[in-house]
Amino acid sequence: MELMEELRQRKVIAIVRGVPEAHADDTAEALTDGGIRLIEVTLNTPGAYGIIRRWRDRFGDRARIGAGTVLDEEMAAKAIDAGAEYLITPNIDEATICCAVAANVPIVPGAMTPTEIVRAWKLGAKAVKVFPAGTLGASYLKELQGPLSHIPMVATGGVNPDNMADYAAAGACAFGVGGSLVNLAWIRAGEYGKLREHAVRYVAAAESLASRS
Repeated sequence: MELMEELRQRKVIAIVRGVPEAHADDTAEALTDGGIRLIEVTLNTPGAYGIIRRWRDRFGDRARIGAGTVLDEEMAAKAIDAGAEYLITPNIDEATICCAVAANVPIVPGAMTPTEIVRAWKLGAKAVKVFPAGTLGASYLKELQGPLSHIPMVATGGVNPDNMADYAAAGACAFGVGGSLVNLAWIRAGEYGKLREHAVRYVAAAESLASRS
């Protein structure tokens, strides 16, 4: 399935940040068992490149594995070499976007202002991550849709099952969710059942939105 089709259908990208490498595989197991089909490993997570490579082998038939917090061209190239199926950034960096486009790897750069969003789109982004959505709010996303509704936007930061419908109504095609879903305390305590059930809640909320569209 093409990335944008999967984003619109699945809607939830789980952001795995700072998970100890010893807990990484069990974390992915719990998330995928809970129905998550898009997982982003941030590159400031210790051992991130190895985790991406290992997860492609182990979970590649269940989830699309991407790299997040990709800050420059070198990181992008290393993530692609590790097997990342898509890249997500917190900012606009032309060389990073061009690296992904040249390798035919979808990239979703992070942006806040209309100028940044349009620039990312013109450079070849498949979608643009509006960040930090929790601070900006759904109303900000809705205002962006007036002139920029042709650009797919992924709301990231502060999204949860209770407000997901608000961001969808404002125009978000998908959501990046980190600590509110990938609970580090549960992971460190080995409470993967809690993580799986939490993932089920997010997936159910996303599925209810997909069924309306």
